[in-house]
Amino acid sequence: MHRLAQGRSQDQPSSPATEEPANLSRRLFWGLSVPASRMEEGERSPLLSQETAGQKPLSVHRPPTSGCLGPVPREDQAEAWGCSCCPPETKHQALSGTPKKGPAPSLSPGSSCVKYLIFLSNFPFSLLGLLALAIGLWGLAVKGSLGSDLGGPLPTDPMLGLALGGLVVSAASLAGCLGALCENTCLLRGFSGGILAFLVLEAVAGALVVALWGPLQDSLEHTLRVAIAHYQDDPDLRFLLDQVQLGLRCCGAASYQDWQQNLYFNCSSPGVQACSLPASCCIDPREDGASVNDQCGFGVLRLDADAAQRVVYLEGCGPPLRRWLRANLAASGGYAIAVVLLQGAELLLAARLLGALAARSGAAYGPGARGEDRAGPQSPSPGAPPAAKPARG
Repeated sequence: MHRLAQGRSQDQPSSPATEEPANLSRRLFWGLSVPASRMEEGERSPLLSQETAGQKPLSVHRPPTSGCLGPVPREDQAEAWGCSCCPPETKHQALSGTPKKGPAPSLSPGSSCVKYLIFLSNFPFSLLGLLALAIGLWGLAVKGSLGSDLGGPLPTDPMLGLALGGLVVSAASLAGCLGALCENTCLLRGFSGGILAFLVLEAVAGALVVALWGPLQDSLEHTLRVAIAHYQDDPDLRFLLDQVQLGLRCCGAASYQDWQQNLYFNCSSPGVQACSLPASCCIDPREDGASVNDQCGFGVLRLDADAAQRVVYLEGCGPPLRRWLRANLAASGGYAIAVVLLQGAELLLAARLLGALAARSGAAYGPGARGEDRAGPQSPSPGAPPAAKPARG
């Protein structure tokens, strides 16, 4: 009897509680290190209890690995995952959990041409927008317009407008480039929305210019007089007014005597610039030299018209500016129409590419595949008997 009891004790496996620590750690490591794919059917891990030995092992749903990093979304996140820069066949395999049969669908040659046309047409505008943004930020930094007062109002600086314009143009163009290259529907929709916003703003601006063309021409001289009064207050305004006078070969708003409204150039001013004119009013500001002579207009307002016309331009800038606007009105309208047509073509190309991507996505999933993906693997009912295991040879 003693030997029979001893034989039974040797046949029965020892429990983990009475097992030696070295054997227990070895069994734990063996049970955790064997992958599920290496374990044959009918085998079980030593960590499984005796009650679970006759049950069917749980199947782990593992989607195929792909080049798209990130967690696999749930079924209710399938639409949101369409914004990622992954090929549609990879998304289909990750959502369905089964490798896709047959070759992956690809864009038609016409849609591929549209894709690369969108990229190539937006790439130069992306570079120009980034360049304008860099120049605007550099100008703001050099002139100190940004300052250190973060809570203060934005500076009224033309460089700020250049920086903001460059930011908007570069963002929209980069969205078009990356959306077309990555076949990303979210970026393409954002690009289309930006183009639509540009078209609406341009239409509103064009309507305002046409409606207010007469009053705008009448207010030119008033605008020039305001600029003359604040000539020394703003460096950007001074540069702009100098360029207008040099380019149109004029001085003042209606005549050169308009500079009497400036506090520094007025003849009653106690400064050294009293009864003088800026160098941009001079006929020959350089006086055959390499640099501009800033004193070429000193004391001209004291001279009569015959003597002053030998040194400076007597005609104001109002009439020449009106003639310049009328002469360049057709060219400006042509440029505006060309920009609108280009943006309209970009919008149509983006819509064409979005339609092609939607059609390819429908062909990749299909009604049958989509039904299988949504239904998922059928789990057996609780009362159904377990499937019989195939006999092993």
